[in-house]
Amino acid sequence: MGAPGRWPSHVQAGEEGPGIGTHSRISGSSVVARSVVSSDLPLDALAHALQSGALADASGDALFLRARAGLALRALQRMTLRCEQSFRPDFDALDREGYGAEPQLALAAQSPLVLALPPRQKEEARALLARMVAHCAPGGRIVASVANDEGARSVEKDLARLTGLGGSIAKHHCRVFWSPPLDGSHDAALLEQWRQLDGVRPILGGRFQSRPGVFAWDRIDPASQLLADALPANLRGSAADLGSGWGFLADALLTRCAGIASLDLFEAEQRALALAERNLAPHAARVALGFHWHDVAAGLPRKYDVIVSNPPFHALARGERPDIGRRFIEVAASSLNRNGQLWLVANRHLPYEAVLEARFEQVRVAAESAGFKVIAATGARA
Repeated sequence: MGAPGRWPSHVQAGEEGPGIGTHSRISGSSVVARSVVSSDLPLDALAHALQSGALADASGDALFLRARAGLALRALQRMTLRCEQSFRPDFDALDREGYGAEPQLALAAQSPLVLALPPRQKEEARALLARMVAHCAPGGRIVASVANDEGARSVEKDLARLTGLGGSIAKHHCRVFWSPPLDGSHDAALLEQWRQLDGVRPILGGRFQSRPGVFAWDRIDPASQLLADALPANLRGSAADLGSGWGFLADALLTRCAGIASLDLFEAEQRALALAERNLAPHAARVALGFHWHDVAAGLPRKYDVIVSNPPFHALARGERPDIGRRFIEVAASSLNRNGQLWLVANRHLPYEAVLEARFEQVRVAAESAGFKVIAATGARA
């Protein structure tokens, strides 16, 4: 399931940026590996706050949740950072920079300083604040940085409500804010309530499991539904879903097409991939399933008879990113067997025709509705 809202806002148009395998898509899926850049304004603002003013004495060990690599991070050499990142392209960037990220920190991990770049989704952001407090050692503090156009004021108010506000600064169109030293006097009931806000829960009448923060977390994305309805029932053989999200499209493919013998799901957001594994469990007895926390833009490890995809095409506050969808198409063309088929859905106006015609011998629009188009392509060219 790919669509708007899947890509983190620090991914810049014009970069050969991260691939999705989530939102990132900026919910589910994969991104082109990119070099570290200095255009991540929340990260820049966080580094500025940690090098000046009230936080200038911050040093030693720190936990960094939703961490991202960048030139600003390199400036914090006096700190020993332990990073958490569940979005594969950002995880890989941290690894390349030597930060040794983990997709999820152990519950027992604690530090006197806990940093975070909270997401835009409200329940997920509140749950992250609660986790920050839980990871903070007694007497320590938590520090968050959020872009103004991604809800900085709202998250700052939430922090003040949870722990009190120790201070804040405005920098680079962002706000950085922090708690006072935590002495255990925070609202424990509110902390527990918020900690559970992004927990896994049934959706759509119990048909699927999902959680806040992944793309289209509590609904079926209309583009994915259009593609699911357009899939021919006679598709067969080995299949892959690029940017699988929480698994709706993969479930639809297996429900509709009895001839599919194996299905690999590729998703950049680990939180979404874990949901997909739950949601596809009813198919496991009949079909060989593979779940891959992977950046699609880095390429696929094998070839397939069928590839389906709803690629991400948007980054928060950064405009459309048709290059992401074009990269998905390139990867799909390189990963199809002879006579293999690509079934893809996209916004009607997105300019994918040139790359489709360059990489496939036959391209047709199989369905159109509500501003979306389903494209079927065969005869992949090397």
